[in-house]
Amino acid sequence: MFSRPWPRPGGESGVGRPSFVAEFGLWDDRQAAAAERIEVELDEIDLVRVVFCDPHGLARSKTVPADVFRTVLRNGMDFSPGPFLFDTGHAVAVDFLADSGVGVGELRGAGDFVLVPDPRTFQVLPRTESRTAWVLGDEYLRDGTPHPLASRGVLHRVCAEYAQHDLAPVIGLEVEWYLTRLSGGPPGNAGNGFGLQGAAPAVEAVNSGYQFNLDGHYDSVAEVADPLAAMLMALGLPLRTMEHESGPGQLETTFAPMPALDAADAMLLFRTQVKQFCRRRGFHASFMTLPRLDGFDSSGWHLHQSVTSTKTNLNVFAAGGGTADAISPEGESYVEGLLARAREFCLLSVPTVNGYRRLAPEFPLAPTGVDWRLEDRSAMVRVLSGDAATHVENRIGEPCANPYLVIASQLSAGLEGLLSGLPAEPNAHPALPRSLREALSAFGASRRAEELLGTPLRTCLAKLKESEASRFETWCAAERPAGGEVTDWEHREYFGAF
Repeated sequence: MFSRPWPRPGGESGVGRPSFVAEFGLWDDRQAAAAERIEVELDEIDLVRVVFCDPHGLARSKTVPADVFRTVLRNGMDFSPGPFLFDTGHAVAVDFLADSGVGVGELRGAGDFVLVPDPRTFQVLPRTESRTAWVLGDEYLRDGTPHPLASRGVLHRVCAEYAQHDLAPVIGLEVEWYLTRLSGGPPGNAGNGFGLQGAAPAVEAVNSGYQFNLDGHYDSVAEVADPLAAMLMALGLPLRTMEHESGPGQLETTFAPMPALDAADAMLLFRTQVKQFCRRRGFHASFMTLPRLDGFDSSGWHLHQSVTSTKTNLNVFAAGGGTADAISPEGESYVEGLLARAREFCLLSVPTVNGYRRLAPEFPLAPTGVDWRLEDRSAMVRVLSGDAATHVENRIGEPCANPYLVIASQLSAGLEGLLSGLPAEPNAHPALPRSLREALSAFGASRRAEELLGTPLRTCLAKLKESEASRFETWCAAERPAGGEVTDWEHREYFGAF
């Protein structure tokens, strides 16, 4: 037996602060009840992954033994702020050795913040090896105040605004992504470093593509897609469909409508588990919009939205009276909000260099104008009318975007429009940005973006995206790639991580 001179869990380094949750009253009654149930379940668990969503929409985690998590559950977990400082290529974009300029003093010296698990998100992962659970957390500063760079916190605030108006937003997810087969090759470490991404995973296509919804193409990926669907259902995600899209091995996964925060949590869990599930079987899943691979089509993330009155439990967008091909005046005003803020919020829905390749005329079912129409997939906002099921589908997003920021920005814009009572005006708003640089400029000039995110997160995101855009521009100036083609820089930057 080795002696253990350091404290048992509860006082050891990295495990929050004793009674952090209780001291600052960070849980509601539902979370407290869920925590009681978790403590019983932990007897059957080996490991727990404690997770949060970084500004880029990627899951960052620490894995702890179940007995340590008993302490983490109520004390929180110390995390480094590194994910707030690095851009998509792991270049340091926010200075942590001096004043960061973000307005968060705790970033100086890269001091820890505290991640508090949300017990309602605790999931046992359906695997056969070490019994592992997953739980999402909310970020706090060490004084117990919500971390101003927490993207999940933004969506919390927006949902609270809806509640003040006796409204509840409902979200449906429709996500396109690529399944490819790993073909060996180096792990991508050669030439890699801070801001220098090595080679992307070496892959080959799983089929020829370009036979939309062809059953034979789906069957060619069923060895992965079918057990993946079963795994998603075992996680409690409300899976609706698994479909083969147009590109080689391009799949679309859709989910039934959910409350907004649940939908964002589900999107993060879905993307993370899909990538891990496929990798363990010799495949690679990517949510990059347009990989640099022969014959690949662009992928989008279509966000379905409606609003329910908590007083009547009725869909606010329904025109009523069994009216077909219509949306209520409130629903039309919601659409106007989406149109009015489309340009300045575009960075949150399309946050990568690569994502803007999709918003182009060569992809006719991706939006190029700021418009809306009934049952028209070529519009940015498509209205699907079905009385009680009436909702809107915004087709602007890319699949790798931060789900909390995408959903929060959409809901905030929609609520602003709904409360204004103005009708939707197609083609009366500034055009969508055509590049990350243009989107960053519109975002930086937006007063509403600062109101939505708060000054620290708005500033942090601008620094992260400025670093990403500048590195791409520097590479292009040196390499002079062919115009209009997805570059090697993009493929290395996004295909593996996303």
